[in-house]
Amino acid sequence: MTDEIQKFIQYMKEVRRTSENTIVSYERDLKKLNQYFADQGILRAEQITATGLNSYILFLEKQGRKPATISRNIASLKAFFHYLQKDGYLKQNVAGELKAPKVEKKIPSVLTEEETFRLLEQAKGNSPKELRDRAMLELLYATGIRVSELVSLRLSDINLQMEYITCRDGGKERIIPFGTEAKLAVEQYLQQGRKILLAKNDSTYLFTNCSGQAMSRQGFWKLVKLYGKKAGITGELTPHTLRHSFAVHLVSNGADIRSVQEMLGHADISTTQMYAQIGENKVREVYAKTHPREKKRLL
Repeated sequence: MTDEIQKFIQYMKEVRRTSENTIVSYERDLKKLNQYFADQGILRAEQITATGLNSYILFLEKQGRKPATISRNIASLKAFFHYLQKDGYLKQNVAGELKAPKVEKKIPSVLTEEETFRLLEQAKGNSPKELRDRAMLELLYATGIRVSELVSLRLSDINLQMEYITCRDGGKERIIPFGTEAKLAVEQYLQQGRKILLAKNDSTYLFTNCSGQAMSRQGFWKLVKLYGKKAGITGELTPHTLRHSFAVHLVSNGADIRSVQEMLGHADISTTQMYAQIGENKVREVYAKTHPREKKRLL
């Protein structure tokens, strides 16, 4: 089944122009599926039945996989077997009747504005690494892009004079503005940090590691954790927390939902509207804690 999986991945990349994150998820999920059936001596897709797929989903549940993970796996299976049927590999789509479990929508973790500023202030040194870290943190919060998009940025994707970046996700492209703080941080990194990190190497990527290679998602995730600890932030903190915080802070300060949707690259506005609800809840919480009449009632 390995060949079929690779052809499917190629099709999603070149024909469907699916986002890199989705491609990575499809490939990971289908490799696990392949291993599960290979262990049972089933090596070809046409040997897999609907019953076999249901058994695989039960196997994932017994492993303690979360409903969201199982739902994503089912989405991967449906896309893969639909492709196999459409291209004539299979006569019928055996994944067509798979039912995804109910997934409870989790309210994302969001930093307060004060926590965000405290986090951004941690990388204040002048070493090449700290200049890079500050530029990455400032740009991430200034634009709300995904960490995968941040580490994929190339020098040609950033326009410092006009203060915007060009972000590419699959076949889609969007222009996102950023402000003075991010501009200054990136300028300082480019002038005083990047060349030293590159040493004698060459790279088209905007952000590189200490070996002159492109930064990895995992590497940046560790940096966020490190600076979060220094900032005294005890709650959940990932690069995606800054994306959520960017959206909530914009909406809370009067930004138009449609504009925020465009900057985040959401296909469905209902995904973006979640941030308006979070912002409203935060405002109510602050009101209850700070308004004199409410404070008196709570005592």
